[in-house]
Amino acid sequence: MPILERSEAETATVMPAATEAQAQIAKANERAASFLFGTQKLVFEEFIFAGNEFLDRAQTEMHLFSELVSKMAGAHSVKDIGTMYQECSKHQLDFIRRDCDRVFKHGERVIDAASNLFKSHPLN
Repeated sequence: MPILERSEAETATVMPAATEAQAQIAKANERAASFLFGTQKLVFEEFIFAGNEFLDRAQTEMHLFSELVSKMAGAHSVKDIGTMYQECSKHQLDFIRRDCDRVFKHGERVIDAASNLFKSHPLN
């Protein structure tokens, strides 16, 4: 009977360890799934942002181009063309500055979102 008693004692100590390991694996799987879902959400939001930015950029460029064409049609001398060129160049530079500022701010938000994702889902 000592062999039976020893195997039952070994089984009694192995079972809690196995259930604890299974619980840790389940918890790790849950964290991994949550992290992947957060990453997927972040990437999806980036695709939406890129699409909106593309459309906004196209609309603004078309507006600037139509403004250029209308000013060229209204120019009657070389001096008017030079003035028009200066004004349109200023508008284009202002647009580029605003666009770069917007993209920079968005980059900051993405970095914050990614760091929050890593904070809320630690890898260890």
